[in-house]
Amino acid sequence: MNYLKRATTVITLLCLGFSMQAQELPPVFGAEYTGKSFKDSRTRVYLTPQRIVWTYDGNGQLVRNSEGLLQAGNNGQSELTDKQVCVLKSTDNEFPSVLLDFGKEIQGGLQIVTSAGGNGPVKIRVRFGESVSEAMSTVGGTQGATNDHAMRDFTTEIPWLGVAEVGNTGFRFVRIDLIEPNKTLSLKEVNAIFTYRDIPYLGSFRSNDERLNRIWLTGAYTVHLNMQEYIWDGIKRDRLVWLGDLHPEVMTVSTVFGYNEVIPKSLDLARDITPLPGWMNGMCSYSLWWVIIHRDWYAYQGSLSYLREQQPYLTGLLNLLLTKVDASGKEKLDGGGRFLDWPSSPNTKGIDAGLQALMVLAFQAGADMCTALGDKSLAGKCAATAELMQKQLPPHNQLKQAAALLALADMLPAREANEEVISVGGVRDFSTFYGYYMLQAQAKAGNYSTAMDNIRQFWGGMLDMGATTFWEDFNLEWTENAAGIDELVPKGKKDIHADFGAYCYKNLRHSLCHGWASGPTAWLSEHVLGVQVVEPGCKVLRIEPHLGDLEWVEGTFPTPQGVVFISHKKGADGKIKTEVKAPKGIRIIRKR
Repeated sequence: MNYLKRATTVITLLCLGFSMQAQELPPVFGAEYTGKSFKDSRTRVYLTPQRIVWTYDGNGQLVRNSEGLLQAGNNGQSELTDKQVCVLKSTDNEFPSVLLDFGKEIQGGLQIVTSAGGNGPVKIRVRFGESVSEAMSTVGGTQGATNDHAMRDFTTEIPWLGVAEVGNTGFRFVRIDLIEPNKTLSLKEVNAIFTYRDIPYLGSFRSNDERLNRIWLTGAYTVHLNMQEYIWDGIKRDRLVWLGDLHPEVMTVSTVFGYNEVIPKSLDLARDITPLPGWMNGMCSYSLWWVIIHRDWYAYQGSLSYLREQQPYLTGLLNLLLTKVDASGKEKLDGGGRFLDWPSSPNTKGIDAGLQALMVLAFQAGADMCTALGDKSLAGKCAATAELMQKQLPPHNQLKQAAALLALADMLPAREANEEVISVGGVRDFSTFYGYYMLQAQAKAGNYSTAMDNIRQFWGGMLDMGATTFWEDFNLEWTENAAGIDELVPKGKKDIHADFGAYCYKNLRHSLCHGWASGPTAWLSEHVLGVQVVEPGCKVLRIEPHLGDLEWVEGTFPTPQGVVFISHKKGADGKIKTEVKAPKGIRIIRKR
């Protein structure tokens, strides 16, 4: 199964969402049932392992027929047979282990099916890992492995001649250890339980550069995995709705999936659990991102009725933010963490500049939404405050994150920001989160070719290390003399997962599936495929491709009116021939 491209739409599940109607239960529950029920909007698919990475066979008699686990079973049904069964057998002091690779990072758990050959329940240890080294690690060890947010290392009992389902985390690799002496465990099947929203990939991107194609799809898949009950930032750790981190995910969802209820559901959750004057997630910048996200979501989806639902909170938040600007136009945000992203944390002067620019962007977004909502008074205050704040230019202090925001807020010429800060050292000091805004600033500077090369090097660098999803953080320097995440680390090599990281993502706590790292997916569709939203609801689209060194690119883009098809081919003379097929109700503006 190619579950990166699986695009079957399960209409019933999508419509049900998380319904809380008790009458959906079987009639036997009757009226006397006074509890609440809900149905999951996700589906489950069972996946067989793709590879046996490693076994511990001790005396050579502990593991038999581990390759049998790679064969498809009978849909998780236990049987009275020992054919094609993997047998683990322990002694007084030897305990067998097997390490499985499911081929791609997934979100879910594990189904363990046992068969004839045992006698009574058996204790095992299960270790999930986003990398081989994580699956081989111990919680609390020197490599920093944890059970934070999701249990990924635990012992459990499984039945003889039965089925057990355990775990709920992000993983690709699973290690199973038989931990009791003188026991036999007959494993008929060990299947990953892939839990995800069964939704179509409406957006697409294809070109003559397979590396860019793979990066686009990997970013889309990274966000898809994080579209669970709510949209999370990470499926192993950071299973939370983080508002700043959410912006790149919203742009990717809009580019790949179009409308999905997980976005408004998550935005509303953040609103409802953060009464004013509180800051979302305890950080002032994340309330700014809530404003910006709503403007962008409205631009792509065009739902004025949903925007009106936000108006009371939006009005209150914008009025609160107006009190956080002094008479000269300088921001004075307080009472919440002054934060852009983790790698920028030591550069406090750069953070000051970034927050000034982010305030401008938030007020501009607020003015746009208040205008759409008919609140001319507040729209005018937001626009005037944004203009006043643009006159203040705090030093970026060579921080790429700050320079990018200053350029996007029209406070610093984009070419200057790009040439003097962002492009210096190539992808050195890029971050997986703010790398998206660095790419956006480079596009604004007209430096599309360099931005594409940065995508190939930085995000492609993760793929080179075995990634199937994009990571919480990454530095290209980490790859020097390092082993990939899909192998046991040879002696003399660095461990790309266990040996690096900082702040909250040290060593194996580091998440290898983080939605905020998906920026290149939205960027490639916007600037290479060239699709730009001009009017809310995608009623007007501008098609302005920048192919750089590509010979051709084609793809699709979801809108509320339907899917738009775009194709660009570069001729021998360098001129680009463009074909666009759009549904009725969409006006296309082409670059002349």
